[in-house]
Amino acid sequence: MRIASWGHAAFAAAMIGLGIVTLLQGNFASVWDPVPEGVPARMALVYFSAFISLACGLGLLWRRTATLAARVLAAVLLLWFLVFRVPDMIRAPGLGVFFSACDTAVMLAAAWILYTWFATDWDRAHLGSIAGDTGVRIARVLFGLSLINYGVAHFLDVKDTVSLEPAWLPWHTFWAYFFGCTFIAAAVGVLIGVWARLAAALATVQIGMFTLLVWVPIMAAGSKNPFFKSETILSAVLTAGAWMLADSYRGTPWLGKGKK
Repeated sequence: MRIASWGHAAFAAAMIGLGIVTLLQGNFASVWDPVPEGVPARMALVYFSAFISLACGLGLLWRRTATLAARVLAAVLLLWFLVFRVPDMIRAPGLGVFFSACDTAVMLAAAWILYTWFATDWDRAHLGSIAGDTGVRIARVLFGLSLINYGVAHFLDVKDTVSLEPAWLPWHTFWAYFFGCTFIAAAVGVLIGVWARLAAALATVQIGMFTLLVWVPIMAAGSKNPFFKSETILSAVLTAGAWMLADSYRGTPWLGKGKK
């Protein structure tokens, strides 16, 4: 097996999980969804997304296939982002549309980081710096911009954010605004490269906390709401993607200025 970091392992497991969930429900799982109902061969795309998730997730765990899996996953996610997310953002910009775009962008960024780690001499010869430092920078920009959107959403949709917070947690409105600010602060750190490693790590912890303190208890209480189920899976997957981005700063000082 080829495990480069804990984030790598978590990301591979998340992709395998997405593939299994897609096969079980017979519809797009989070990150791949939404896809317009009128898209030709939509069901074929459902099973294609399941195959890519499952095959690439498994492929990332083995030395002989890790490079190919990372290459394919990054390419497919980039194509998916350009075909399904960018047109939506242009045609009908809105909070939900930007959320979907950012969710896909985080997973694309994570896959791109893995690709730069596993890139071969062939990749560098044919694709140049996008298989190296430039690719890492692009991935971090995608991650940073996504964090801005997550933070802004806390301010634009305070009511829904507060409604999801655990009942035992005091000062619900305060925490909604506080975590909106911390997402934006983390985004700034990632985008300008100042305290970027700490910023990415804390953003990962924050997304993970939301998974554990909000979505897991809701599902453990027996909720059958398909939206809650989808959001639980999505939050877990985004935690893995963010973890991968945080791992990209290995060797960078926690409190220092590094490369963006």
